Amino acid sequence: MINDEVMTIREMCDAFEVTPRTLRFYEAKELLAPIRLGQRRLYTRRDRARLKLILRGRHFGFSLEDIRQLLDLHDSETLRPTQLPRTIEKARERLAEMQAQRDMLAQLIHELIAEIEWGEAQVARTRSKTG
Repeated sequence: MINDEVMTIREMCDAFEVTPRTLRFYEAKELLAPIRLGQRRLYTRRDRARLKLILRGRHFGFSLEDIRQLLDLHDSETLRPTQLPRTIEKARERLAEMQAQRDMLAQLIHELIAEIEWGEAQVARTRSKTG
Protein backbone atom coordinates (compact mmCIF):
# COMPACT_ATOMS: atom_id res chain seq x y z
CA MET A 1 0.00 0.00 0.00
CA ILE A 2 1.33 3.46 -0.84
CA ASN A 3 0.25 4.77 2.55
CA ASP A 4 -2.72 4.61 4.87
CA GLU A 5 -4.53 7.36 3.00
CA VAL A 6 -4.61 6.03 -0.57
CA MET A 7 -4.59 2.71 -2.40
CA THR A 8 -3.78 1.86 -6.01
CA ILE A 9 -6.28 0.15 -8.26
CA ARG A 10 -4.43 -3.16 -7.78
CA GLU A 11 -4.54 -2.80 -4.00
CA MET A 12 -8.26 -2.02 -4.15
CA CYS A 13 -8.88 -5.06 -6.33
CA ASP A 14 -6.95 -7.29 -3.95
CA ALA A 15 -8.54 -5.83 -0.81
CA PHE A 16 -12.13 -6.03 -2.07
CA GLU A 17 -11.84 -8.99 -4.46
CA VAL A 18 -13.09 -7.02 -7.45
CA THR A 19 -11.67 -6.47 -10.92
CA PRO A 20 -10.23 -3.25 -12.30
CA ARG A 21 -13.17 -3.24 -14.69
CA THR A 22 -15.56 -3.19 -11.71
CA LEU A 23 -13.78 -0.20 -10.18
CA ARG A 24 -13.77 1.65 -13.50
CA PHE A 25 -17.48 0.86 -13.93
CA TYR A 26 -18.33 2.35 -10.53
CA GLU A 27 -16.14 5.33 -11.38
CA ALA A 28 -17.98 5.79 -14.69
CA LYS A 29 -21.29 5.64 -12.79
CA GLU A 30 -19.89 8.37 -10.49
CA LEU A 31 -20.13 6.16 -7.42
CA LEU A 32 -16.37 6.35 -6.87
CA ALA A 33 -14.11 9.33 -7.51
CA PRO A 34 -10.46 8.31 -7.18
CA ILE A 35 -7.65 10.82 -7.41
CA ARG A 36 -6.33 10.81 -10.98
CA LEU A 37 -2.61 11.25 -11.57
CA GLY A 38 -2.29 10.80 -15.31
CA GLN A 39 -3.44 7.25 -16.00
CA ARG A 40 -3.01 6.30 -12.35
CA ARG A 41 -5.94 6.09 -9.94
CA LEU A 42 -5.53 6.51 -6.21
CA TYR A 43 -8.40 5.56 -3.95
CA THR A 44 -8.94 7.40 -0.68
CA ARG A 45 -10.50 6.20 2.56
CA ARG A 46 -13.75 7.74 1.33
CA ASP A 47 -13.57 5.64 -1.85
CA ARG A 48 -12.91 2.52 0.19
CA ALA A 49 -15.87 3.20 2.46
CA ARG A 50 -18.08 3.88 -0.56
CA LEU A 51 -16.94 0.70 -2.31
CA LYS A 52 -17.69 -1.33 0.81
CA LEU A 53 -21.21 0.12 0.88
CA ILE A 54 -21.66 -0.41 -2.87
CA LEU A 55 -20.65 -4.05 -2.64
CA ARG A 56 -22.83 -4.62 0.41
CA GLY A 57 -25.79 -2.99 -1.36
CA ARG A 58 -25.24 -5.11 -4.46
CA HIS A 59 -25.01 -8.23 -2.28
CA PHE A 60 -28.50 -7.51 -0.99
CA GLY A 61 -29.82 -6.78 -4.48
CA PHE A 62 -30.14 -3.00 -4.30
CA SER A 63 -30.09 -1.19 -7.63
CA LEU A 64 -27.17 1.10 -8.42
CA GLU A 65 -29.59 4.03 -8.33
CA ASP A 66 -30.74 3.12 -4.82
CA ILE A 67 -27.11 2.81 -3.75
CA ARG A 68 -26.29 6.18 -5.33
CA GLN A 69 -29.12 7.88 -3.48
CA LEU A 70 -28.05 6.41 -0.17
CA LEU A 71 -24.41 7.37 -0.78
CA ASP A 72 -25.49 10.89 -1.71
CA LEU A 73 -27.41 11.16 1.54
CA HIS A 74 -24.31 10.06 3.40
CA ASP A 75 -22.13 12.66 1.65
CA SER A 76 -24.42 15.58 2.33
CA GLU A 77 -23.78 17.18 5.72
CA THR A 78 -27.30 18.61 5.85
CA LEU A 79 -28.99 15.36 4.79
CA ARG A 80 -26.90 13.01 6.95
CA PRO A 81 -29.56 12.80 9.73
CA THR A 82 -31.98 11.43 7.12
CA GLN A 83 -29.59 8.75 5.91
CA LEU A 84 -30.33 6.05 8.46
CA PRO A 85 -34.15 6.33 8.27
CA ARG A 86 -33.93 6.35 4.44
CA THR A 87 -31.58 3.37 4.49
CA ILE A 88 -33.96 1.49 6.78
CA GLU A 89 -36.87 2.33 4.48
CA LYS A 90 -34.96 1.06 1.43
CA ALA A 91 -33.86 -2.06 3.33
CA ARG A 92 -37.47 -2.81 4.34
CA GLU A 93 -38.58 -2.42 0.71
CA ARG A 94 -35.84 -4.78 -0.46
CA LEU A 95 -36.67 -7.27 2.31
CA ALA A 96 -40.32 -7.28 1.22
CA GLU A 97 -39.23 -7.95 -2.38
CA MET A 98 -36.95 -10.78 -1.27
CA GLN A 99 -39.69 -12.32 0.89
CA ALA A 100 -42.14 -12.19 -2.02
CA GLN A 101 -39.54 -13.85 -4.26
CA ARG A 102 -38.95 -16.50 -1.59
CA ASP A 103 -42.67 -17.21 -1.29
CA MET A 104 -43.04 -17.45 -5.07
CA LEU A 105 -40.03 -19.74 -5.26
CA ALA A 106 -41.42 -21.94 -2.46
CA GLN A 107 -44.68 -22.29 -4.39
CA LEU A 108 -42.84 -23.14 -7.61
CA ILE A 109 -40.75 -25.74 -5.77
CA HIS A 110 -43.90 -27.30 -4.34
CA GLU A 111 -45.48 -27.42 -7.80
CA LEU A 112 -42.37 -28.89 -9.40
CA ILE A 113 -42.12 -31.58 -6.72
CA ALA A 114 -45.75 -32.50 -7.44
CA GLU A 115 -45.00 -32.70 -11.19
CA ILE A 116 -41.94 -34.89 -10.58
CA GLU A 117 -43.93 -37.20 -8.30
CA TRP A 118 -46.69 -37.44 -10.91
CA GLY A 119 -44.11 -38.25 -13.60
CA GLU A 120 -42.42 -40.86 -11.44
CA ALA A 121 -45.79 -42.49 -10.74
CA GLN A 122 -46.50 -42.62 -14.49
CA VAL A 123 -43.11 -44.23 -15.14
CA ALA A 124 -43.72 -46.79 -12.36
CA ARG A 125 -47.17 -47.65 -13.80
CA THR A 126 -45.74 -48.07 -17.27
CA ARG A 127 -42.97 -50.36 -15.97
CA SER A 128 -45.39 -52.48 -13.95
CA LYS A 129 -47.61 -52.98 -17.03
CA THR A 130 -44.71 -53.93 -19.29
CA GLY A 131 -42.66 -55.82 -16.67
